[in-house]
Amino acid sequence: MSLKVVILAAGKGTRMRSSLPKVLQPLAHKALLQHVIDTAEQLNPAKVITVVGHGAELVRETVKGEGLVFALQEKQLGTGHAVVQANEFYNDDDVVLILYGDVPLTSLSTLQDLLTQVDSNHPLSLLTISLENPSGYGRIVRDQHFQVQAIVEEKDASVEQKAINEVNTGIMAVNGTYLKKWLSNLSSDNAQGEYYLTDIIAMCVADGFSVHTTQPQRQLEVLGVNDKSQLHGLERQYQRVLAEELMQRGTTLIDAARLDIRGKVDVGMDVTIDANVIFEGDNRIGDNVSIGANCFIKNVSIASGTVIHPFSHLEDCLIGQNCAIGPYARLRPGTELADSARIGNFVEIKKAKIGQGSKVNHLSYIGDTLMGSEVNIGAGTITCNYDGVNKHLTEIGDRVFVGSDSQLVAPVKINDGATIGAGSTITKEVPAEELTLSRSKQLTIKGWAKPSKK
Repeated sequence: MSLKVVILAAGKGTRMRSSLPKVLQPLAHKALLQHVIDTAEQLNPAKVITVVGHGAELVRETVKGEGLVFALQEKQLGTGHAVVQANEFYNDDDVVLILYGDVPLTSLSTLQDLLTQVDSNHPLSLLTISLENPSGYGRIVRDQHFQVQAIVEEKDASVEQKAINEVNTGIMAVNGTYLKKWLSNLSSDNAQGEYYLTDIIAMCVADGFSVHTTQPQRQLEVLGVNDKSQLHGLERQYQRVLAEELMQRGTTLIDAARLDIRGKVDVGMDVTIDANVIFEGDNRIGDNVSIGANCFIKNVSIASGTVIHPFSHLEDCLIGQNCAIGPYARLRPGTELADSARIGNFVEIKKAKIGQGSKVNHLSYIGDTLMGSEVNIGAGTITCNYDGVNKHLTEIGDRVFVGSDSQLVAPVKINDGATIGAGSTITKEVPAEELTLSRSKQLTIKGWAKPSKK
């Protein structure tokens, strides 16, 4: 027996009012469907079958996963019809887990619990939830012994059935043999004229089996998305969950409601994060790191003791211990800061290695550079690394002092201990332990008069 996962993702999502298929709408910067696939893969299934329809080619191109295959539902004739399109991908002795591409946040533990309910005597298990307001959901109908008898869709429900608050989430696990049998017996004789997957519940009962049910820990796990308002609401709920997880790990959040995590954040102890910080991609934050307000951090590793001041933008870079960055600093991909480096306000660093204890404190651009330790870069200094076609390297040795408003025209090398006078344009190799400068002669034009306005 092996596990096969079927994800239903064929709907258009008309209420989204978007050219992007509903299942590709972003939640925490990742497609709704990708959330479902990523969770499903943690169950180690033999195959993940995604049933696509509207925007099928774009969906195929966008989502990724091990063992991921696609089945096409050309006409959307209901959930039962959608599952039929995946019949060729699972065997009679498989357990088939059915998920939905627009229900992105079902937890791994909930799905594992659901799967444990399926055995030779119980070929179907169902995920349900009890809601204060069950409007819009199919109701779980039970008998006097509390055994599930059927699921009734709201449009087909009686007044008494509409009063039931236990509802169907659509998520279920089914033995392959019985799933194929029951699907073949589905009818579209209902208010919607569709083949309801939920009708197999009554078929299971009619065949003499009891239906096991389980419920998720949080309603968030089974919330679907039909329009941008619901998408926004789910985003805010999900971000609050991610913030709570950070705080459970000891992180101090100045305002948990103003934090966005669009990927992964691994944090050490005693980390402090101020308001309006955005994380994207894969980030690792060491102990005693402080991140100021309004920072953007993507695919960054920050070692312990570092301070990121407000309004800084860091992407694809490595930050050593006890560094200071910002405010208003930009560290672009390929930047590496050694321990105790300082990058100040309005400084941009790109594809550069900054040595231990080196400082670029004000209004500078350093790109395609290898910089040694204990270097001081004066305000307004730039490395001229691009000739219009190719990028060139600037090499700066240890203990170099570069005066303000200097231009280092790459390729160029500045040797250990050199001093560059302020306002210099350096185009040739600079010797070690010497003062080098490049300036035009200062002139004063006597008797010059400012022009007057006519």
